[in-house]
Amino acid sequence: MDRWQGWHATGFTVAKSAGFDILSDIHAAMLAALQDGTGQREFDQRLIPILQRKGWWGRQLVVDPANPEAGPQLVQLGSLRRLKVIFDTNLRMAYAAGRWEQIQRVKTGMPYLRYVAVLDSKTRPEHRHWHGTILPVDHSWWGTHFPPNGWFCRCSVMQLSANDIERYGWTVSDGSPVEPEPPKIFTNPRTGEVSEVPYGIDPGFAYNPGKAAERPPGGSVSGPGPRHADRLRSRRGRRLGECHVPATGGPRGHRQMGVGPAAVGGSRGGR
Repeated sequence: MDRWQGWHATGFTVAKSAGFDILSDIHAAMLAALQDGTGQREFDQRLIPILQRKGWWGRQLVVDPANPEAGPQLVQLGSLRRLKVIFDTNLRMAYAAGRWEQIQRVKTGMPYLRYVAVLDSKTRPEHRHWHGTILPVDHSWWGTHFPPNGWFCRCSVMQLSANDIERYGWTVSDGSPVEPEPPKIFTNPRTGEVSEVPYGIDPGFAYNPGKAAERPPGGSVSGPGPRHADRLRSRRGRRLGECHVPATGGPRGHRQMGVGPAAVGGSRGGR
């Protein structure tokens, strides 16, 4: 987790990649996957030979450029699991940023969002707690809770009009959900930065990728984001779990996202 939250939406980085000259290779493979609609297998097949040739594979002794005094440390570099996390996380964050852009374009006629969790045995209890929350598109809660909200989080949102809400018998929530626990204090192990992380959200995910992409911090290789949204929606919408609401009526069914931030160091299970 070398970089933090909003930076993920406009930059591209991979933890422990410094000194290996691989960032552009991974970035190019990720963009190709977005543009061509290729899957995990093709992504792996393209990258693994390059990463192995450049020495970024397996467990190796590496000197951390941020702390060279510590000397060589045994760390996990490239692996199939690592590539899976990189692929899934960046793909879904690009989708989330593009989805937010789409939401903003039609919010005049569809001014509400409904939080949708999968509600199966893998669903995080915190995310289950948020299921069904309906708030205006520009409510501050979506600034921190717009999914994905953790590694491999499958939650999504449905965009609704006032007529949709009435038709399905739903009601707009009084406000943000009342959380059973306070935010947690998280210290970034790489930078030492201390921050509050809302209950139920994994560190590094408490931001809205689309909002962050509206404020480019600059200074790095650009990451896959809103400009790939239409291509991503048309070629990978079903896999990502696009929540579709037809313009002439209410929800016509929805599948769930399968997700996690664009800088990838590791993950934990759960949905």
